[in-house]
Amino acid sequence: MSASSKPVAQTWFGPITDAQRRAMAALGPTAVALGLVVALAFLPLASAFGGAAKAGSESVLELPGDLVLPPAPESSTLYADDGETVIATFGDQYRVELEYDQIPETVVQALIATEDSNFFEHNGIDPEGVVRALVANLSAGEAAEGASTITMQYVRQVLSYTATTPEEVAAASEVTVERKVKEMGYALALEEEMSKQDIITNYLNTVYFGHGAYGIGAAAQVYYGKVPAELTVAEAALLIGLVKSPSEYDPIDGSSEAAKTRRDHVIDRMSAVGFLTAAEGRAARADDLGLNPQNANNTAGGAIDSEYGFFVDYFERWWEQQESFGESEAERKARLYRGGYEIVSTLDADLQQTAEAAVEAQLETGSEFALGSVVVEPGTGAVQVMAVNREYSNDISDNGPNTAGAEYGKGTYPNTTNPLLTGSPAAPGYQAGSSFKLFTLLAALEAGMPLNTTIYSPYQYTSQYVASPGPATCGNHWCPRNASSSLVGNYNMWTAFGHSVNTYFVQLIERVGSEHAIDVAKRLGLEFHSALDLDHTSGEKAEHYGQFTLGVTQNTPMEMAAAYAALPADGIYCAPVPATTAVTGTGSTIEFGTDCEQAVDAEVARAAVDAARCPTGYGAAAGHCTGGTAGMVGAAVDGPVAGKTGTTDGNSTNWFIGFTPNASAAAFVADPDSPEHYVGRQNLGKPAHAAADILAAQWELRGEGEFTPPTALVD
Repeated sequence: MSASSKPVAQTWFGPITDAQRRAMAALGPTAVALGLVVALAFLPLASAFGGAAKAGSESVLELPGDLVLPPAPESSTLYADDGETVIATFGDQYRVELEYDQIPETVVQALIATEDSNFFEHNGIDPEGVVRALVANLSAGEAAEGASTITMQYVRQVLSYTATTPEEVAAASEVTVERKVKEMGYALALEEEMSKQDIITNYLNTVYFGHGAYGIGAAAQVYYGKVPAELTVAEAALLIGLVKSPSEYDPIDGSSEAAKTRRDHVIDRMSAVGFLTAAEGRAARADDLGLNPQNANNTAGGAIDSEYGFFVDYFERWWEQQESFGESEAERKARLYRGGYEIVSTLDADLQQTAEAAVEAQLETGSEFALGSVVVEPGTGAVQVMAVNREYSNDISDNGPNTAGAEYGKGTYPNTTNPLLTGSPAAPGYQAGSSFKLFTLLAALEAGMPLNTTIYSPYQYTSQYVASPGPATCGNHWCPRNASSSLVGNYNMWTAFGHSVNTYFVQLIERVGSEHAIDVAKRLGLEFHSALDLDHTSGEKAEHYGQFTLGVTQNTPMEMAAAYAALPADGIYCAPVPATTAVTGTGSTIEFGTDCEQAVDAEVARAAVDAARCPTGYGAAAGHCTGGTAGMVGAAVDGPVAGKTGTTDGNSTNWFIGFTPNASAAAFVADPDSPEHYVGRQNLGKPAHAAADILAAQWELRGEGEFTPPTALVD
């Protein structure tokens, strides 16, 4: 007998091939799950809840009361921290409800052919598809083929829509046997409650097609400017092809080639199952995409429509990074725009208004220089203020010339949507100058050097660090100078920090090691974005990067505010966060936890705070200050205040980062279009004045407490 005529075992869907037998032999424990799948597929629903099938069936087959019809997408509202002041709405509700007889047959056929060719024959689970996919995946050693029926996809869709916590969102689509079996159980129960036509209708009315379009009615309008009844076979196939991944096959903003390939796959499936003849399939494949894109008729809001645009933009980008709300950024954004969340942000609306006035008082919105401030709460990371002398707007028609040159077009003032306070790949931040001396100070304290560590500091110092030829080099060494020739003599950490003595901190970083100062900065949340900064702060090069102490890397106001916030929090660094809670459409509350860790020892932080009291004129508790570079801050704030100024070589940027026990404010002035552009002596000190007004208002509104004096690392 030949191999081809050898008797073979049979299954409910046909013979098992030798390849399938070998693959199934490798199932091991997975066979238990497969057995349950088979049992579910053939067990009538009534008996599934009784008799021998009782065990475990309640948890698998009990149908949630809200599973049959998902809620329509609703806009989400973002509030200030008072829970009452609306600062933005996020809407993405373009959805056209259709009855079954309004959905063209070609759309239904395209969906069934592509996603579930046995839809009208099975009871919610397709046993043939389950085993075929299982065998194929085992043979391939990866997830090469799926087995979800349309009913199962609808179940997953509804579970995702009605999830009340980030954990439930993730659980709705996690790839586990338990989740898959539960999904199958729900699908069986759902088919007892709903007709096939109702399932198809609900599915096609709610599935997301991209570009704000929910349901086939909205998709036909957004992509083709048509009602579904007017769709051609090729157009119906393209839309159904988007169901798998609206972003990957996006024909408008993505790859038209990928979209056509996916469309043609749908057409081929329609031909394969007999919905199209070979000739009809060839004709459909020959059509071009024929798009006629239309704007989604939704209530989209967000940063552009908010007077708090820079904060709202930051919040939206933060939301898109929360993996619990979907597998991709597009899915997470879609959930925000149609999830009906009531979100309480961390923005202090009263302090924000004060900050905007303080910024504008120093530098008007029409200036080519950007003056901005970020306020972060110590101990929580709550972002309370994001203010800058710009309008958040896409309209740059009346903007001034770009200071980098006419070839760059319009400048970013007064209108821009660039994240000037939080950075982006194209705008990684600004050099923060002497405010970086804090990280060398902390590294020295960690190494056991006390605050009274005294070093003779000349006007110019020849360091051990090699440097390229330039104004701060002598021979082949880096030879920095102090800001004034009068800054010469013996200084300790209090007086050197207060007067910002460059040559003191260059010698200090030599003693402690630049790699340790860089490590402290990283623990306090600083990231290095440009290729040059990454290179110099990594590996062995970090050991030779003494220039780090004078703030030559590019960093953002958000990073600096959060880093300094760790000092009054006894060394606890908290990653910035823009929201505290979100109430779902079903009334459940999601709490956004803080991401905090002990970055430096509490006594080290307290010692650093004592030194940081000198620049503001507030005075140290454990030592003696002889003056400071930002005395106006201590005079303005009717309470404890500390901080540090920062100015870069050539005065291309100027900074002040200051804090009370309850708030950390980073303020800067720079030219975002041309970061090397000299800000002008007339703009030096404006960040300190703006921050002084902001911290004074914060202390008056909600200030309390005092800095804890150090009990160690003093003498």
